[in-house]
Amino acid sequence: MTIALVLLAAYVIDRIVGDPRNLPHPVIGMGKAITALERVIRRLWSRPQSLSRAGVLLPLCVAGGAWALTAILLWLLSSISPWLVWIAEVWLISTTIASKGLKDAGMAVYVELQKGDIPAARKALGMIVGRDTNSLDAPEIVRGTVETVAENIVDAIISPLFYALIGGAPLAMAYRAVNTLDSMVGYKNDKYRDLGWASARLDDVANFIPARITALLLALCAGMLRLDWRRCLQMVKRDAHLHPSPNSGYPESAVAGALGIRLGGENVYHGVASFRAYMGDPVRTMEPDDIIQTSRMMMLCSSIFVGLCAVVAWIWIGG
Repeated sequence: MTIALVLLAAYVIDRIVGDPRNLPHPVIGMGKAITALERVIRRLWSRPQSLSRAGVLLPLCVAGGAWALTAILLWLLSSISPWLVWIAEVWLISTTIASKGLKDAGMAVYVELQKGDIPAARKALGMIVGRDTNSLDAPEIVRGTVETVAENIVDAIISPLFYALIGGAPLAMAYRAVNTLDSMVGYKNDKYRDLGWASARLDDVANFIPARITALLLALCAGMLRLDWRRCLQMVKRDAHLHPSPNSGYPESAVAGALGIRLGGENVYHGVASFRAYMGDPVRTMEPDDIIQTSRMMMLCSSIFVGLCAVVAWIWIGG
């Protein structure tokens, strides 16, 4: 029952509070550790083959370190009071979830689009995506926002809750470290192709099961919100595997099918155009309200999943 309460409390805290700017956040520490370790590795090894082997050290040290430090902290607190352990675990797990932050980021773009302030909407979108946004029109801004919110349902909510259910705060923090590694070094460019391959591969493995769970939950949510759940499942079956990521195509194709829109197309990164496979059919033109609908699906999906996690935890312990 304790694990169930921890998960529910952590999720509620994230939904209400999010990530307060005046409190320290573990991801900031992870980012600093990754940057420092990368500098050390590059000083010691410079050849591609050596960097490729050294790339394995990043997830071992960062993700392994995040797990170990969290486990040690909880062990030390257990010698003082079980209540301190409970409080610490709730807070730590809440920092691995970003449902409120994801919704707020999407709404920031939506508000500017509703005002008709395209430059401000581009700037708001640029805060949450890696693509160039300076020349995007309103439909492309909507597309970028919907894609980002949909994709991050897995990374920012379902996966951390999944690993918290399995291994508590230590495993949730380890997952967040893996995801942070992927966002910092998991690129297939000249700088990180050798050093970041292990981090990117581990992130793919970590999100494999949660991504597919998310697609099924999104179909359920589509039915509950009176969207097209049948087309949601059809698009997942047809398009999910077309995405360059083995996981991101599942939530994106699910949302595209449910809303009757087409995601994917040409994106520009640092001035270089890159085509991403289409997800869904353009049954209608994208509009700002699609951001609202995607956020609703995200919130309902996350609420259902944390409830399922709590039930599983309760049965697990009860058994």
